[in-house]
Amino acid sequence: MSNTLAEIAQQIVDESKDDPSRRDRPKKVQLIYAFNGTGKTRLSREFKQLVAPVNDDDEPASAVTGDASEESGDANADSADTGLSRDKILYYNAFTEDLFYWDNDLDLDAEPKLKIQPNSFTDWILVEQGQDQNVITNFQRYVDDKLTPRFNADYKTKDSDNKEITVKAFSEVTFTLETGDEAQSGILKISKGEESNFVWSVFYTLLDQVITILNVPEPADRETNDFDQLEYVFIDDPVSSLDDNHLIELAVDLATLIKTNTSDVRFIISTHNPLFFNVLVNELGSDDNSHSPTWRSKWFSKSRLEKLEDGKHELIPQPNDSPFSYHLHLLSHLEDVIKMGQIEKYHFNLLRNILEKTATFLGYKRWELLLPETNDGNPNPYAKRIVNFSSHSKHAAEEVPPLKPEEKKVLENLVKHIVSEYGFWQETTTP
Repeated sequence: MSNTLAEIAQQIVDESKDDPSRRDRPKKVQLIYAFNGTGKTRLSREFKQLVAPVNDDDEPASAVTGDASEESGDANADSADTGLSRDKILYYNAFTEDLFYWDNDLDLDAEPKLKIQPNSFTDWILVEQGQDQNVITNFQRYVDDKLTPRFNADYKTKDSDNKEITVKAFSEVTFTLETGDEAQSGILKISKGEESNFVWSVFYTLLDQVITILNVPEPADRETNDFDQLEYVFIDDPVSSLDDNHLIELAVDLATLIKTNTSDVRFIISTHNPLFFNVLVNELGSDDNSHSPTWRSKWFSKSRLEKLEDGKHELIPQPNDSPFSYHLHLLSHLEDVIKMGQIEKYHFNLLRNILEKTATFLGYKRWELLLPETNDGNPNPYAKRIVNFSSHSKHAAEEVPPLKPEEKKVLENLVKHIVSEYGFWQETTTP
């Protein structure tokens, strides 16, 4: 049944609530898989608006630049509101990164700094709780133990009008690379992927501290009562640019933290990454007697968010007693778009994903060895070039021009080839 994202947000809330009339337990964790562009980020915004509506009068006045989201939206409202909504919900999505922006100061040839928008989210964890070292430790675990962020202390400087101003502590971050013997590189500007991981490390450190506080049963015994009313944590895709090893580590850390949660806080986690999804499913579904309550399948649900032709969406439950058959879902999806004549450029990215995972599973050194061969026994160079070119766009604008008929035919033939040659189930399968 198709629904608006607002209706699906309400469905998620209903699944998490205690209801004497229902037979199953309320879900403390709901995992949602969806392709990029399906509506995950917009769903997180609809969910936040449902749980903790923001008054226009309460909106903080802070400048936010850029649109980090996969989908359109008001970055001002979401990114700056991360802290203000924390009485009922903490959420992490693409807009959260808008709290952090680079001051390159190219005119003065100064060292690049990652600046932090004024907000209660980072003030609480860095200033009030003094968790900056934990942020650094978490960041280095997921990226590189030699890449070191450093938060600023208070200092005085002059503005563009030559007036003296005070820059408050923990409002800027610089990065250096430790090179051994206590030596270090100069100030670096880190990559976008490393920046995303840094933002996640700040959020994860906050989340760890919050759950630790709420696990104290009596509110009067807690070190702070700021989070006594917290109901939900919504996390959307914290795994951008992580390699598989660090991605698994992040998923295990997050699942472990969730399993230690003895409060009434509910978690909603959405992702486009199948490995991240499956690791969370396996970790949360395992029978671990060392945690209370147990986190067998009755305590969490997994679903797939689909965008329908009418523009609405459907949240499709997935069975908790079997793994998410991602490769079958991808093949089924590609076969459907081929049948409907709706092949787009990003479908080559899905095809390459299947080729890479299949090559790894079968022991091939390179994914292109799975392509049809030419008469000389080498992988078809045209097919390789099309897959490479179409799955590595440098700019979003490259997704707009329509594919040529011969390029669409390449995708269709390649899908047929890998299904017939490598033993994939040739029946359309819904995971």
